[in-house]
Amino acid sequence: MTWGHFLPTFGGLFVIVMLRANATYWIGRGAAAGTRRWRASEGTPSPAWQRARRLVNRWGPIAVVFCFLTVGIQTAVNATAGVTRMPLRRYLPAVTLGSVIWASVYATAGLAAARAWLAAAARSPVAATVVAVLLVVGVVALVVHRRRRHRHGGGSGTDEGADGEEGVRGTAVDVRS
Repeated sequence: MTWGHFLPTFGGLFVIVMLRANATYWIGRGAAAGTRRWRASEGTPSPAWQRARRLVNRWGPIAVVFCFLTVGIQTAVNATAGVTRMPLRRYLPAVTLGSVIWASVYATAGLAAARAWLAAAARSPVAATVVAVLLVVGVVALVVHRRRRHRHGGGSGTDEGADGEEGVRGTAVDVRS
């Protein structure tokens, strides 16, 4: 891999993830403002949302940075940062660092995986197709297994914070310092 391939890939991925994360943050802020004006439509948050809220309430900007190293809670953490009205002076540096990390990982490992895939497909299209099908089947099996496990007792159903404090459902916690 050369800088000529890495830099444009990194730049494009960085712009995409910054736009997505910040849009999610502002959607969360807008939703919180609307909810404060009209509390009648509160629903039960999803387990991912509850996990993200506990993370953001406890760890704030650190949770925002590290959510970019996970799969499945990035949107929830960034939206929760917006809902809890994390100040921009704390959110922007955290989301920028997280976006740099995310873009770096995907530009290096992602680009290397794409090049390896294309090389393998050029040598043996049948083998590459078989590997792709097995990969898709494996991912589907994993998702189905996790959903079944969650449905049959995987979630605790409580709204207890990571530090043991009971949270109040539907309220925005001010994480400003």
